[in-house]
Amino acid sequence: MSGAPPLFDAEFTQQFMQLLRWRRDVRHFDRRAVGEAEMRALLACAALAPSVGNAQPWRFVRVRTPDIREALAAHADGQSAHAAERYAGQARYDHYLSLKLHGLREAPELMAVFCDEQPEAGHGLGIATMPEMLRYSCVLAIHNLWLAARLRGLGLGWVSIVDPPAAHALLDVPATWSLIALLCIGYPADTSDTPELEQRGWQPREPLNDRVFER
Repeated sequence: MSGAPPLFDAEFTQQFMQLLRWRRDVRHFDRRAVGEAEMRALLACAALAPSVGNAQPWRFVRVRTPDIREALAAHADGQSAHAAERYAGQARYDHYLSLKLHGLREAPELMAVFCDEQPEAGHGLGIATMPEMLRYSCVLAIHNLWLAARLRGLGLGWVSIVDPPAAHALLDVPATWSLIALLCIGYPADTSDTPELEQRGWQPREPLNDRVFER
């Protein structure tokens, strides 16, 4: 039997709120390497996430091969160009083209996060009616990693402008794994407590009350 849980004081609570506010989706990285001990610490934090049935379905693939990295970056560039077509003829078209959507070439660390859709661990608990809970569990692990990165002065960029089957093929992972995220990790070239998309006039944070309902 473990001891009593720790008590978190008001100072810690305030610091935690600051951590949440300073968690940024980073696109601009400097070239400093991230130490291996730091990467292992981030993964250890990710693995503390809750998971349905304690299935721990997250699978982390660290991309170390330069050719694979470049192929992923080129793929993302192509997907971005294709996505731009939806804004053609709109005022947002040039705005979209000005956005930096990934740091796949600059970030010192690149990691893909997959969900094992058929994990042995967990024995199927909690997913009979909502199998997507396995993927949600992986998202929670990513959020743990994200906060742990910010705590250490590191930035994380979640690259969503990729086609999952293409990434799956490039990374040669088992067929039962589904792509959740492609993550760029490194030291930010600059920092701000305001999201870049808000800074650049793309989309501000909207009032919380507009997203809270009662029934």
